Amino acid sequence: MKKFDLIIVGAGPAGYAAAMRAIDFKKKVALIEKDKLGGAGIHSGALWSKTLWEISTTASMLRTQGPGLNLYNIDFQMYQINDEVNKALDGRIHQLRHHMEQINVALDDDLFEYIEGSAKVVSKNVVVVESKGAIQELESDYIILATGSRPRKLPNLPIDEEIVMTSDGLPKINNFPKSIVILGAGVIGCEFATIFSGFGKTKVHLIDKGDRILPFEDEDVVRVIEKSLEDRGVLIHRNSRLTDMKVLKGAVQYNLEYTDGSTEVFNVEKALISVGRVPNYENLVEESLGLEVNSRGIVDKLTQTSVSNIYAVGDITADISLVNVGELEGRYAVECIFAEPNRPLTYENISTIMFLAPEVSGVGMNELQAQKAGLNYRVASLDYSCIPRAVAMRNTEGFIKIIIGENDHKILGMRVVGQHSSSAIQAIALLISDGRGIEELAELIHPHPSIIEGIQECCRMLLNKSIMKPKVLTEAMYCRSYKNGVYTEIVH
Repeated sequence: MKKFDLIIVGAGPAGYAAAMRAIDFKKKVALIEKDKLGGAGIHSGALWSKTLWEISTTASMLRTQGPGLNLYNIDFQMYQINDEVNKALDGRIHQLRHHMEQINVALDDDLFEYIEGSAKVVSKNVVVVESKGAIQELESDYIILATGSRPRKLPNLPIDEEIVMTSDGLPKINNFPKSIVILGAGVIGCEFATIFSGFGKTKVHLIDKGDRILPFEDEDVVRVIEKSLEDRGVLIHRNSRLTDMKVLKGAVQYNLEYTDGSTEVFNVEKALISVGRVPNYENLVEESLGLEVNSRGIVDKLTQTSVSNIYAVGDITADISLVNVGELEGRYAVECIFAEPNRPLTYENISTIMFLAPEVSGVGMNELQAQKAGLNYRVASLDYSCIPRAVAMRNTEGFIKIIIGENDHKILGMRVVGQHSSSAIQAIALLISDGRGIEELAELIHPHPSIIEGIQECCRMLLNKSIMKPKVLTEAMYCRSYKNGVYTEIVH
């Protein structure tokens, strides 16, 4: 029986990051993957969908600005786009595989082994791996579970991954559907609505059970995104509930019931079900070990499970399902096992990007969260039309918004809607993490022209020393105080 210091089950972003961090500690590591190296994070998740989004964004730009460049009747073919996406994925997979194959050579040490097969933890220290009909037992002091998640399927829907699909079925499409309905108006549903509408070849329907999409975001953010989607021809079914969906003659018919009691029937070519993800933990751990799980995943306390030497990271846990969070958890778990982490694991200051049109980036609290927490705060917002770089890009759709504490000026959060929205998120994240205020950002010399100059001007507004005065440009900027449920304009 082969003996390792650490066995990691799952070679997605979390598992891969954990393996490479363990090598830093000179530990002997086995990384096991039953399906695809890189996991959903590459093949049907973040890298795949964001590559498709980048191409869609370019396509949308060419469609809208093409006549000014003497480009007319631009046509897009799905099979060609898939080829381009697959080149990106193949390049990343090749890089990861080459890295694994050469890691022992580069370090002049026999620390790492990659094993393809299906794994099951049969005791605290033993993992059984089945591969191509052969079975082997591996022993380890510690085990990390990183088997990720899969799209949630609703049992009453005819999901066949060809006509009615989850995100797992989308990569198989070789032709643009003439129409598609998306069930779920959260981040992923809205991202796919953005992607399909960007090419201009698919009529998109989006089912939203509430009165607006992205219910967790501030109203001003949602307002921009809804307008953009509808300008692209997306039909948003607000306040609606799906009562029936069936496949008829190779197409989709779905029924909606609205909150006012009315009903309606629609026919489209395809359907995408985007209602969240579920963890992959079935048949992973012997039941006699008593590993605690619930409906959201394996229960963990800062990556450690109810079994002392078994850890869980990434989508398989009940925490946030993001690639960067999974990598952070994987590295943190290894540090807990073999050392002492320098900093505690926290989920309160995670930077995010929503790949919409325009893109939306955020860090820290939004206004909804600040109000729910009972905080008094100040908020400044600046429209992209006031930022020279946005004017130069000929794309002034969007705004920057910064929220600070009412009395201490410490940054609570930021939201940026628009092109290059993520360009300064990490600077704000660092300031939030350090509990610092906005004074340094207001005085720092930012590159010109750049989108992040808008962040500086928001900070200046909050300090009552902005170049552009909100009292004059009332349609493009504002500075407000929120106290005890009431907004008050700060005019200067």
